[in-house]
Amino acid sequence: MADIICIIGNKGGTGKTSLSHMLCQGLGLLGQRSACVLTDTAREPLRPDGRRYVTADARTPEALAKVATKLRSLDGWIGVIDGGGNRHEVDRQLYALADIVLLPFRESHEDIRTVLNDLEHFPRAYALPSQWPTNPWAREAADRNVAQMMGAYRHRILRPVNSLSSSKLLLQSEIPEQLPTQLSNTCRRLARQMMEVLEIQYTDVADEPETSSAGASSIPETGFAAHAPAAEPPDEPCEAPDETMDAYAAH
Repeated sequence: MADIICIIGNKGGTGKTSLSHMLCQGLGLLGQRSACVLTDTAREPLRPDGRRYVTADARTPEALAKVATKLRSLDGWIGVIDGGGNRHEVDRQLYALADIVLLPFRESHEDIRTVLNDLEHFPRAYALPSQWPTNPWAREAADRNVAQMMGAYRHRILRPVNSLSSSKLLLQSEIPEQLPTQLSNTCRRLARQMMEVLEIQYTDVADEPETSSAGASSIPETGFAAHAPAAEPPDEPCEAPDETMDAYAAH
């Protein structure tokens, strides 16, 4: 039975769609089969060609129900549902459906106030610092704001995902054959974090060398970041099922 991760929240512009694709890309780099599920009616489905994951169109309630049912029938898969669109009622439905719920937020006080409210309404959700500054001074200020304003929820704050302009490459209809190393490493780190929260074993592939790197965050480590034992590498690359997830939602 697949695990389902939903990325939701009432604040717009936090990168829910980018994070959904980054997470699936990272899962693929770790040898984990996954599906990225679109629910935002304002967006068009992206082609799965060249991706390390399958895509699914679930922009209607009926399609979402079919995709969720199909995902639950797939052993060893992870479904990542993009709850973009800032729709509170849809968020409540996805919250009830998911095993793990992520609430991305940026470093602004407005974002922090919004995610605090969402953490109250969704007690099983985790806050995910998103588009986090990489400049050391800006990052220190952002981390300090989180520590001061969100101290009561420290155990529900995950490690930040850095701001990365190349993440938009994953939102193209056709992604480049070769993605930047920094993007691949960021995707892997996000995927590792989710695998650890789900307590799923994975092959810990080392990050590729980068020309530069951001300073470490001063946000305290959560209790969910302990590494799981490494799994044996798969004998063959992961393959998508005979039909893409889109096909299950279309009928």
